[in-house]
Amino acid sequence: MKNLVLVLNCGSSSIKFSVLDPNNEVVYLNGEASALNLDSSSIIWNTKNNKKISVCKKFMSHNYAIEYLCKEILLEKNSLLFSKIIGFGHRVVNGGINFKKSVLIDNLVIKKLEKCIFLAPIHNPLNLMGIKKFIKLFPKLHNKNVAVFDTSFHYKIPKMSYLYAIPKEFYYKYSIRKYGAHGISCNYILQKSSKIFKKNIKCLNVIICHLGNGSSVSVVKNGVCIDTSMGFTPTDGLIMGTRSGDIDPSIIFYMNENLGISIKDIKNILNNKSGILALNGKSSDFRHSENKYYSSEIDKLTITMFCYRLAKYISSYFFLIKNKIDAIIFTGGIGTNSSLARKITIHYLNSLNFYIDNKKNQKKCLDFNFINKNDTIPILVISTNEEIVIAKDTFNLVS
Repeated sequence: MKNLVLVLNCGSSSIKFSVLDPNNEVVYLNGEASALNLDSSSIIWNTKNNKKISVCKKFMSHNYAIEYLCKEILLEKNSLLFSKIIGFGHRVVNGGINFKKSVLIDNLVIKKLEKCIFLAPIHNPLNLMGIKKFIKLFPKLHNKNVAVFDTSFHYKIPKMSYLYAIPKEFYYKYSIRKYGAHGISCNYILQKSSKIFKKNIKCLNVIICHLGNGSSVSVVKNGVCIDTSMGFTPTDGLIMGTRSGDIDPSIIFYMNENLGISIKDIKNILNNKSGILALNGKSSDFRHSENKYYSSEIDKLTITMFCYRLAKYISSYFFLIKNKIDAIIFTGGIGTNSSLARKITIHYLNSLNFYIDNKKNQKKCLDFNFINKNDTIPILVISTNEEIVIAKDTFNLVS
């Protein structure tokens, strides 16, 4: 046990963390602080010998959770393990135009990250907070922090995919373009697919559906992403937990000019009060509507709209690689666990020769499952592992 990496993923309502060996992919400690800032917040973690430990504290903040992780879990309870850590890998959702690959973090990088906050207003501030906390709490390892970007995977998409049809100075002067997200997950899925199909990554053609509280679809041709559903910010594209996804921009003007809603409030509505939450009126958790799909018309509509929008993106991307497609791949919390979402979505795509095998689709995915009918285009469910990708990039940069 040596040369371990700690991976930190600060999300909007949770902080995931793990300590692992990037060479053999052995996980020595992993856990999550969940439901942060709510009365049900807690930290739960597992050690290598599967010992599960949990601590509950109402309305736990992100700041408290990180301090507890560093001081109590790492230094107090796992000090020997901590002594083997050589670097910290931080997930950053959007690196903007400045970051096309993972980087060692210094003061200049932090300044550039601060300028990218508006590109992912829910996530980037929390990603940056985690970075600053670790630099402060572990000064001896201050130069061993690495930023790994969700946007790096998408930086090779062509101009016809990333440009918007607005005056060109907005791109050349202000870098307004499509950036995408979930790239770390897509990176892992692509590597895993290469092993499953025993095919060089440069020859792979797949459509990756990363579905969770945040959702996106990406199309990969010859191992390179050529388009993705999320845009300038993660608000674009699919219907998500609390985000609207695609919306006519004139609705924003109408809300502001005719209804008197401030731009700040509209931003909050589109990011935090829309999506699944707005459709069912109860919860942003996809499982809430999934469980009521057969008993509630509003929840049935919610699920149907989510799947319909997803199928539209898949079908449009399918025609970019239709003659060479290797698979449609579902991943993320919803993509991996919701057999209903997969079934409804693929039903819309039957005319393109995509068919679900219902028995295979019902199986729980522990690593990967094929869920298509025999002799039809492969449909895969793969459990993503962003931590492995972050750990390997971190190890390569700090060692």
